[in-house]
Amino acid sequence: MADIITDEMIDYVSILAKLELTPAEKEQAKNDMAKMLDYVDMLNELDTSGTEPMYHVFPVSNVFREDVVVNGDDSEGMLKNAPERKDNFYKVPRTVD
Repeated sequence: MADIITDEMIDYVSILAKLELTPAEKEQAKNDMAKMLDYVDMLNELDTSGTEPMYHVFPVSNVFREDVVVNGDDSEGMLKNAPERKDNFYKVPRTVD
C-alpha cells in the first residue's frame, strides 16, 4: 500500500493541513499514512455481512411532545415597561434614514 503514497500526495496533504514538513518529516508522514491505509485494508477484510449498520453506538431516539403554552400572552405586562408604544408594539427611535 505504501507505493501508492507519493511525494506529491504528501505535499498536497501538508498544504491542506498548513504544515511545513522537512524531508525527514515527509518520509515519516509517508510511512504513517501507509500504516493507516494498511489498517483500513485489514478492516475491509472483516466479514460484516451479519452486522446491522449503526448510526450511533448508543440507542438514540427523539422525544416528541405537544407544544403547550405555559406562560400565556403577557404582552400587556411587557409593554407596561415601554417608554413609548404604538398599539401592541414598542415604539423606538428611527435608526435608519
